[in-house]
Amino acid sequence: MRSAGPPGPPSAAPPAVTLIGSVQRAMRLLETVATHPYGAPAKQLARETGLALPTAYHLLRTLVHEGYLRREKGLFFLGDAAERLARGGAQQKRRSTMADTLAHWRDLLGAPVYYAMYRDGEIEILCVSESRQAPAVEEWADFRETGHAHAVGQCLLSQLDEDARRDHLARYPVRALTPYTVRDNDTLLRRLARMRRMEPVVERQEYAVGTVCAAVPITAGATAATVAISLPTHQADRLLPAARRLHTEIGRHLESLTLAISI
Repeated sequence: MRSAGPPGPPSAAPPAVTLIGSVQRAMRLLETVATHPYGAPAKQLARETGLALPTAYHLLRTLVHEGYLRREKGLFFLGDAAERLARGGAQQKRRSTMADTLAHWRDLLGAPVYYAMYRDGEIEILCVSESRQAPAVEEWADFRETGHAHAVGQCLLSQLDEDARRDHLARYPVRALTPYTVRDNDTLLRRLARMRRMEPVVERQEYAVGTVCAAVPITAGATAATVAISLPTHQADRLLPAARRLHTEIGRHLESLTLAISI
């Protein structure tokens, strides 16, 4: 009786080169559909991408199934998944641009730079650019809860109307962090009311002893935002000149900063 030969090799997975080719063809189709805001039929997409019609049909069906395309009356359009990718890419680019801008200002001013926004009733520090030579302030007390004590928070609160300020302070009332912190809600509200619109806000050792800060307001519609710097007290004489320089720089980059508010 003849013995059975060794078992054959298991079915191999599709070669990587085949998978890469399929991805490349699918990406070509997506890019081509994106150039047709009013949609395009499969035959036209196959012709424009140089794909065989059966291959184009197969990839288009797959892309529709995965949500990257949608089909209406024989025409193909970008689907929700592709649009989410586009929005995510644009947002990532804005974040990268903002980080590069803050790093440039950090090196120009020799100080750490902070970008913050008031969103959904909260103070949010969205980006900090620091270096070994210009370290950021240590967040020893939650920045969101201590907006009354630091320049970032005071600058953002100064851009709100009085009802919004009182609502914020009802949730995060004034409390002493250092001997220099404002004493109570009413005192802070009076200070905020006296602040001149679009002027830098200066804070000296109210959040952290040994640190002075300045924040420049940025307003886009109903959104309050700010860019701020901090310095150790032995460099306090640099604070106002640096804040004025920052104000000028912000004016030069206002359009990109306004776009970044949508981060």
